[in-house]
Amino acid sequence: MKKYILSLAVVSLFYTQSDACAWSDPDYEYFNLFTQSIIKDKSYLPFLHNYSSRFYTDYNASLIPDDNIETWKKFFNNQLTYADTQNLVYKMSMNDLNALKAGKPANPILQKLGTGFYQKYHEAIDYLIEAKYLEPYMSINYVESENSFYYDRDANRKNATALDYNKTIAALASLYNAARNPEIKQRYGYQLVRLNHYTRNYDAALQAFKTYIEPVKLKGAVYFMALDQLAGAQRGLEMNSDANWNFFQVFMNSKDRKESAFVSMKLSDTASFSNIMKRAGTNEEKNMAYFLLGYEDYNNPIPIMEKMYDINPDSEILKVMAVRSINELERNYLPTYYYTEDAAQKTAAKKDNTENSSSKNTSADKPTSEVKEEKLSFWQKIVRFFKNLFGGSKSDKTDNEGKADLSDDELFSNPDRIPFYSRTNYWYDEKTQDYLEDLEKFTEKTKEKSKDEYWQIADAYLKFLKKDYKGSSEILNDIKTTNPEYLEEIKRMKVLNDIVSQPKIDAAYEDHLMKDYAEYFVEKEVKKDTVSTDDYYGDTHSTADFLKDVIANRYFLQGEDGKSFLMNNKLSDLQYNPNSNLVKSVEEFYRKPNKTKFEQQIIAKNMDSVGNIDAFFSTIYGDRAMRLADFEKAKSYYEKAQNFKGIPRVNYDWTETEGRKTTEKQYESAEYNGFKNIPNLVFGHNVWESFGSPENESMKAENYSDFPFIKNSMDKLELANVLIQLKKIGTGNDEKAAKANQLIGNLLYNTSILGYYRQLFVMDIDNSNGGKYNFSNTDRANPYKYYYKNFLDKTYIEPDNFDLAIGYYQKALKLLNNKEEKARVLFQMASAEQGKYYQYEAKAPKDFDYSDPKWSEKEDARQKEMDNLKNQKYRTYFAQLKAQYSDTETTKDLMGSCSYFSYFMK
Repeated sequence: MKKYILSLAVVSLFYTQSDACAWSDPDYEYFNLFTQSIIKDKSYLPFLHNYSSRFYTDYNASLIPDDNIETWKKFFNNQLTYADTQNLVYKMSMNDLNALKAGKPANPILQKLGTGFYQKYHEAIDYLIEAKYLEPYMSINYVESENSFYYDRDANRKNATALDYNKTIAALASLYNAARNPEIKQRYGYQLVRLNHYTRNYDAALQAFKTYIEPVKLKGAVYFMALDQLAGAQRGLEMNSDANWNFFQVFMNSKDRKESAFVSMKLSDTASFSNIMKRAGTNEEKNMAYFLLGYEDYNNPIPIMEKMYDINPDSEILKVMAVRSINELERNYLPTYYYTEDAAQKTAAKKDNTENSSSKNTSADKPTSEVKEEKLSFWQKIVRFFKNLFGGSKSDKTDNEGKADLSDDELFSNPDRIPFYSRTNYWYDEKTQDYLEDLEKFTEKTKEKSKDEYWQIADAYLKFLKKDYKGSSEILNDIKTTNPEYLEEIKRMKVLNDIVSQPKIDAAYEDHLMKDYAEYFVEKEVKKDTVSTDDYYGDTHSTADFLKDVIANRYFLQGEDGKSFLMNNKLSDLQYNPNSNLVKSVEEFYRKPNKTKFEQQIIAKNMDSVGNIDAFFSTIYGDRAMRLADFEKAKSYYEKAQNFKGIPRVNYDWTETEGRKTTEKQYESAEYNGFKNIPNLVFGHNVWESFGSPENESMKAENYSDFPFIKNSMDKLELANVLIQLKKIGTGNDEKAAKANQLIGNLLYNTSILGYYRQLFVMDIDNSNGGKYNFSNTDRANPYKYYYKNFLDKTYIEPDNFDLAIGYYQKALKLLNNKEEKARVLFQMASAEQGKYYQYEAKAPKDFDYSDPKWSEKEDARQKEMDNLKNQKYRTYFAQLKAQYSDTETTKDLMGSCSYFSYFMK
C-alpha cells in the first residue's frame, strides 16, 4: 500500500526560540488561509483539523442544528421560530406551560400562539410538562469502584435514582399507552429507555427499547435519541460490539450528537472503527465507516478517500477529509514564523552538524549563550522534500549597495528555508511521493465528477500552494456559485494570487493595494464577542497577517529594511534590539518625503508608539557612539535627545474586574529612564559580582577628587561631556592622566555585557538578564532572513569591543606608579579579557551534538581544549597579576571576593 506524508518529522519536533513555551497552541502556529468551515454540512464542524483540543472548536456552535429542536419546530407546523422553539423546549418553566394549559398563558411566546394552541397540541404540551419534571433527575448515578479515580462529586446532585423508580416507570408506561400521536408516544418511550439506562437497569433499558420504541416504526430524531440511550445500556452490559454499532448509527443519522457518539464509540470498543467496517452493509454505512477510519488513522488518508470517492464523489464527508488534508498541508507550508540559520550554522550544516555553544560563567548572574541542537542532515532531507512556499531570503548575490538580486523564484520560495517548528506525529520517508501532488491529482479528478464547486476551490488553492498563481486564478475565475462562503473564499484566494505573485512592491503597487485590498491592511476595530471572518481565528494568523508578512518579505528583499520592520513591529520595539543599521533604515523611512497612502496609513502608523521620535533615534545613535568610545559623536546625538521622555515601556496590572490592564510606564523623578539619572558609580568598580544587588553594594566609587565635574547623578549628555574632558586629561603624563584613563576604562567595562551598568547603552532600563546579554546573540550579521516578524525573539545588536576598555587601562597602567593601583587596573584588564574569551567561546565551532554516542567524552575533550586555549590566550593579565602583584593587598582582597580569580591564583 502506498504511504503518504502529511508532515515534517518522524516524531514531534519542537524548535524553540526565546519565547517558545510548552503551553503554546499549535493551532495558532500556521496561517489559516483555506477556511475549513466552508463545508456545507455544519454537523461535521467538530471533525475539522486541529491539534489543541480533541475536537475542532473554532466555530459558532449555533451553526450545528439541534435535531430535537428541529423536530419540535416541524411538529408545531413551524408556528414557532427555531429560537422560540428552543426556548419552549429547554428554557420555559413548567409553570408557564401549566398556565397555557389553564388557558391563561403569561409567557410572551405562548401569548403569541393564542388560546387554541394548547387544544391543538395538548399531547405535546402535556409531554413537555412531564419531561421538564423529569429532566433535573436525568443523569446516571455514580458508582465508585476500587479502580475509580478520585473525583469530588457533589453528593447532593440529583440523579435518576432519586426518583421513585416503580412509580415513574408505571406513569410513563401509562402516558405512552394513552398517547395517540406516534411522535409523542415515541418520546415517552425514549424517557422509559433513558430512565432505565440512568438507573443502571440495563436489561430493562434494552427491553424498553423493544417494547416502546421499535413498535412506533418512526426513525427520526427521537428514535436516534433513544438508540443513543440503548447503546449506553449495552455498553453497561459489555455488549461492546452492539453498543458500538448503535453509536455508529447515531453518529451517522444525527446532526448534534456526532461528537458524543464518536467519543462513545471510542469508549465502547478499542477496535471500534475496524469492527464497524465489518458490519457496514449499505454504501452509506461503508462511506461513513471509511470516513471514521480515515479520521482516526490520519497518516494515510488518500487511499481511504479513493474508496469514499468510488462510493459517492458528492459525499460531504469526503470534503471533510479533503479539507483536513489541505489544512495539514497549510501547517507545513504556511507556519506563522520561520526558523532560520545564521552564517555559523550554515557552516556547520555542511558537515551535518550543529553549533551548540555555551559560555562558562563565573557567577549565576553571568550571561549564558543559547544552546541549540539540530540534526541538520534530517532537516536537509526535509528541505529537499518540501517545495517551500513562503518568502525568499536575501540572496548572497548582492550589489555594492547590499540590495538583493531579485528573481520571481527567490521571492516566494527559498530552498534553504527551514520551518520554525512542526507539531506532528507522523513519519517521514524520503522516497514517498509529494503529498501535495497526489492530493492535487485527487482533487482534479473529483471536481470533474462532483457537482459541488468546493472541489474547484480546493483545486485552485492547491495550485496556489504550488505557486501556480496563473492556473489558480483561471480556475477561480471560472467558478459559478451563489454560496456566500464559497464566494468569500474565492475572493480571498484571488487576492492571495495577486499579491503573492507580485515580485516587487513599488509605489504603483502600493496604490493598487490601498485601492483594491485596503480591507486586508487597514485595521478595523473588533468588537468584543465578535468572530473573525478568517475561519474564526481572529487576527493572530489571519489572511491579513499573511499578506502583511508577504509584503514585509518583499521589502526585506528589496533592501527596504525599515519598511519591512514596521510591517510587523512598532517603532518602540527597536529598543530591544537597537542595531545601528536597522535603526538607520527605519529612520530613513521616517524622514522619507511624499510617502504613498499605503506607507502613511499602514506602515507609518507603527511609529506612533514613541513620543518624541527624533529624540528616540538620537538616543540610540548616541548610545552606540558611547559603546565605540566616540564620545564627541555621542555628545552631538545626545544634544538632540534632550527631549527624550524615557524608554517606552508598559506596566501590566491585573484586576479581578478588568483582567489584564496595560498602562504606559511613568518614570519617577530620580529613576533612570534611558537618559537621565546615571550615578557616578558608573566610573567605579564592582566589589562583588551580583547584578541583582543594590548598586551601592555591588559597586564602589573611585576617588573623583581630581575631577569635580563628575556629578553624583548625570544625564547622558553630561556623561558624554565628562568623558570628553577625561579623554583630554588622559593625554597627559601624570597620575591624574592615569586616573582619567582608568575611569574611562571602568565606564566602558561597566557598561559592557559584563558590567553592572550594562543596560545604559543598549536601550534598557535595568541590568536584569535577557537576550541582549547573551554572548552568542550579539553578532554583526543580520539573523533575520525573511522579514522582521517576531523581532523580539532574536537578539540583534553589535557586540562589545573589550579592546577599547583594555586600551584605556593600558594607558593608565603605563602612567601609574603605585603597585596597589596597578594591581586594580590589571584586574580590570583581566576581566575585560574574559569578555573576549566569552565572545570566542560562544562562536566556537562544534563538530558533534548530543545525539553522538560519544558525546560525553567528546564534550570533556572539547572543554579541556577550550580551557587550555583560555589559559594560553585569554589569561594574559591574570598571569601578570599572579607573577608580579600576588603580594598586594588589592590582589588578596580580590581573591576573597572573586571566585574565578581565586581559583586561577591557586
